[in-house]
Amino acid sequence: MFRRRRSRNRDHSLFSNAAALIACGLLAGVVVAAALFPVVAISGLAAKTGADGFDDLPTQLTVQQSPQISYVYASDGKTLISTFYDEDRRDVPLAQVAKVMQEAMVAAEDTRFYQHHGVDIKGVARALVADQQAGQTEQGASTLTMQYVRQAVEYSAASPQQVVDATADTPERKIREMRYALSLEKQLTKQQILERYLNLVPFGNSAFGIYAASEAYFGIAPSALTLGQAALLAGLPKAPSSYDPTTSGGLKQATDRRDNYVLVNMVKMGYISEAQRQAAIKTPLKFVDRVSPNGCTLVANNSWGFFCDYFYRWWLQQPAFGADEYEREIRLKTGGYTIVTSLDVGAQASAKKNVEKYDQTGSNPSALMLAGVQPGTGRVVLMAANRNFSNDQSHNTTSSDPAKGRLGIKGNSPNTTNPLISGGTDLAGYQAGSSFKVFTMVAALEQGVKLNYTINTTSPYVSKYPVEPGSPASCHGAHYCPVNDNPPYMNGPRNMWTGLGRSVNTYWVPMEEKVGAQNAVNVAKGLGIQFRAPSDASLAANASQWGAFTLGVSATTPLDMANAYASLAADGLYCEPLPVDSISDFGGHKLDAANPRCHQAVPVDVSRAAVDAMRCPVGDQSAFDQCDGATAANIRDMVGKPVAGKTGTTDGNQTATLITMTKQLSVGGILADPDWSQTTRLQHDVGGVDPHADVVNPAVGETLHDVMVGKPGMDFTAPPRTLAFGKQSGSSVTCKSVSSATATLRAGGYRVKVSRDPVASSCPAGTVARAKLSGGSNGTGTATLQISEGPAAGRASPSAGGD
Repeated sequence: MFRRRRSRNRDHSLFSNAAALIACGLLAGVVVAAALFPVVAISGLAAKTGADGFDDLPTQLTVQQSPQISYVYASDGKTLISTFYDEDRRDVPLAQVAKVMQEAMVAAEDTRFYQHHGVDIKGVARALVADQQAGQTEQGASTLTMQYVRQAVEYSAASPQQVVDATADTPERKIREMRYALSLEKQLTKQQILERYLNLVPFGNSAFGIYAASEAYFGIAPSALTLGQAALLAGLPKAPSSYDPTTSGGLKQATDRRDNYVLVNMVKMGYISEAQRQAAIKTPLKFVDRVSPNGCTLVANNSWGFFCDYFYRWWLQQPAFGADEYEREIRLKTGGYTIVTSLDVGAQASAKKNVEKYDQTGSNPSALMLAGVQPGTGRVVLMAANRNFSNDQSHNTTSSDPAKGRLGIKGNSPNTTNPLISGGTDLAGYQAGSSFKVFTMVAALEQGVKLNYTINTTSPYVSKYPVEPGSPASCHGAHYCPVNDNPPYMNGPRNMWTGLGRSVNTYWVPMEEKVGAQNAVNVAKGLGIQFRAPSDASLAANASQWGAFTLGVSATTPLDMANAYASLAADGLYCEPLPVDSISDFGGHKLDAANPRCHQAVPVDVSRAAVDAMRCPVGDQSAFDQCDGATAANIRDMVGKPVAGKTGTTDGNQTATLITMTKQLSVGGILADPDWSQTTRLQHDVGGVDPHADVVNPAVGETLHDVMVGKPGMDFTAPPRTLAFGKQSGSSVTCKSVSSATATLRAGGYRVKVSRDPVASSCPAGTVARAKLSGGSNGTGTATLQISEGPAAGRASPSAGGD
């Protein structure tokens, strides 16, 4: 729908060719006829000016809803984040407009408003005489009803030509306005017409309608306007730009019109006394010049900008609001929506405090970025970065990308409007490192691999995956050969609990080989990971040879990762990231577009098994007491509630990542350089400052702690023992210590006994030679451990293991 969105200077003339009409001898006839037969007089004018027959003109005025401002609130429904509008307007009923404002507007625009029936014939005649005597247009004859008609027709225009026709300075236009006005006054009461006029008329300074004008100039509701304030506002629509009271020249003109025209008319009409007029003149006015924020760069709190921008981008992608982005944007800026977002003000404040605490804005090129998502709904609770969301980048530092830096191109610090936290446009994201191992684990569990599946890890590991010859990750020709950060410490038997807890690369690449890289990629896709970079998208489409995928070489964002982990915390229920709690249209009707959109992406038991292993990296303990070592061991104590999650670091410390969650909230944090994703070292990895332990880990952990204060600690549901250990056999504990074997078998549902009679075995003395199982692993079975006395001379070694 085409709408004109500029302030309009009203045309008060009746006829541009008044002299020609009078020269034709019409004036006398019009004046005489007007006194007795007003409709006949108007009909005669219509015929003489070339308009259609007056009786044949349309009478039903089709009025489109005028553009209304949309309000965007935080999750409390009270804290205003920002507004979106083409015209700052919010319609209010007349009962919410001060009586003195209603009277002032009538006095300013149409003193005979309550006497005529839409067209003031006396005013028509007076304007004709005055214009003829002046030789040009001096007086207008438009009634308040006719003025409303003109603006309503303009707002309802469906094309540029219709806008021109609605505002053209022609007799034809005036005649049509008269016809509509006469008809409208038969359909509506005077109060209804005044209400519509007050809500539609422009007051200048980007304020349309009395609600916006009261807020913009005085910072109050229209119901609270005083006589002096109301009379000044009533005088503005005559020339909104010239009478702008926020400028020195405009204030003089606006005050003069108020004191010597509007207030004078109010005295003449009996609305006020002369004493009240004098008192209003003497009372000084205080202006606030409060223009409503429009969009996301002028949000009430600077830390909300990234979330606001994410909401805006989300809105433009929703088919519920229009066929394309253009139509959706128009709906947002004209539809008068009341939008309650999912942004938790307290959680956001904590996140912003912590990113600034551990990586202050402007201190270095690295960006510390956090996103928080509610499991089970996908609602985005927080989005914070050590950046200011601002278009003013005049003081930004030069890009850390050497190629751009040489050209003097500015980077994203300290101000930016790039979607650093959510990704989009040309921002693909950042490598999240080992946090991607979770997707391989889920793929393995879906294929029936158990949590206790053991791999004897070595470093380097010669994989079957190809890699470019000469690559730092290659060995034995063109084989992809990952290594562990600390090979002597990492090497040895590992299962999913310990392989994830200590983030053993050479456990997860063989596991990826076992289950298929494409399946791991498909899990990531199913949990909402978007491959925005063209190279990543190409690899993801045919990932069978993508050996490094499990180590997190694909670009992603804190929001995508937080939401993927939130899905696992919600027992595999994936929900699209959602920035809103509710959306109501201008009529107060709630829209379905705010409802969570969820589906089961991972089987419940598989998800629970994955989370059980994910408790190990963050210092928590699995339901089966299987954790041994952690890459972020202090997170459990920091949060003070059951947690799960995973760290991630890329080669050369290009990024540092921690995603951790409770049952109520998942928080994803990434430390990276948004200017140069190939940076060889994070700025913080200098002078003994650890990117994980000293920056991203405490920022994420303390934020999750702050949000969880006052909330109950909810434990994660344990998976079935069969998914953890499979069908238990005695051989699974052969050569293990008695305590370790006992713990394993008890976790598998067996009561454990230890035989008093040691047996000769190839296992070291004192360890378990074999375990004899009876019954099932449902709490009724028994496991009897036989202890090894070591190999005995002259005796055959017993079989390792047993049924």
